[in-house]
Amino acid sequence: MINDDSILVFEYFTASGEKDKCIISEAEALIFALLKDLSDFDVDLVINKSYENVVKDYENVNPILIDCDVIDWLEDNAANFNKAIFIAAENNNNLYNITKILEENNVKTYTSSAEACLKSSDKYETYEALPNDVPQPRSFRFKIDPKGYWKRAIENLHEKWQAEDPLTPLKLIIKPLIGVDCEDIVIIEDIKDLSYDLEQIFPPGSRIIVQEYIEGTDISVSLISDGKKAIPISLNQQFVELKNNKGTYEGGKLPYESKYEQEAFEIATKAVEAIDGIKGFVGVDLLINADEKDIYSVYLLEINSRFTTPYVGLSKVANFNIGKSIIELIDGKITLDDIDVSLDGEVEFKKSGDLLEIRRI
Repeated sequence: MINDDSILVFEYFTASGEKDKCIISEAEALIFALLKDLSDFDVDLVINKSYENVVKDYENVNPILIDCDVIDWLEDNAANFNKAIFIAAENNNNLYNITKILEENNVKTYTSSAEACLKSSDKYETYEALPNDVPQPRSFRFKIDPKGYWKRAIENLHEKWQAEDPLTPLKLIIKPLIGVDCEDIVIIEDIKDLSYDLEQIFPPGSRIIVQEYIEGTDISVSLISDGKKAIPISLNQQFVELKNNKGTYEGGKLPYESKYEQEAFEIATKAVEAIDGIKGFVGVDLLINADEKDIYSVYLLEINSRFTTPYVGLSKVANFNIGKSIIELIDGKITLDDIDVSLDGEVEFKKSGDLLEIRRI
């Protein structure tokens, strides 16, 4: 029997039975941080059967043990619930698909709307949706066609952009149009290095975004939004390793001290508020420009309309309960002005082998 006042809670990988230890360590950290925040609520937790012994001691949690993909389970069971808060990423459109299922079954969500997820998941849709006063790297989208016309198209784009500043060598960065955690990123240092080998990473039919590559420091901003307005919680340093022309997200540290903090906060807030329906805990990836002569000091890279990894760090140092605040905010019991977003201490979260290590500094 489902409690009408309970909240459906799940994280995609821990519910679906993911076995990759590198993926699951981050997923576990996120879902257990959320469960801790929701200790004052009745929770219906969908989780894989392998976690039965881990979750049985939560007094407020009704474990729903499954042994299948959580999306398949939701298609059959979402209509039994009234409210939901969940954690998922953009892989295979999971974030959008899950949100769409919940909305179609009239489940109130404490996460971004399906339309907002769809728009922010597509890097070029985000690029076009944001106002001109949000600095972004020049971007263009392409489809890897089977006849190889994409290569000449990218070469023409490079020639056009390079002509605007012929004295500064132009580097390009190529990403999947929808992707997470820096996966499948390729950096083109010299346009002569652009080859058909790219099809090994992006096979024909793939949709990609090509951007000018800007040197700088990778940062992010974590925010809470009510769907219309947003407030920044913290500036975070991102540990991103570029190796063999590929990027890997390794974790981060927060709060990150920078003279550009307020500028980053303003850009991130403006970006989130520009896309209607982004709500709950969200993250914005940005870059502090290494070129101090450039007109812009901070560039926006992408919006993550979902729980992101810094949440596990913030849950250790925030002077407020993030999960509880999201529920009360969306339920109209509090406003953004009622939330004290101050932090007490610093924390680092970093991938080490198959583990995500979290430590106060």
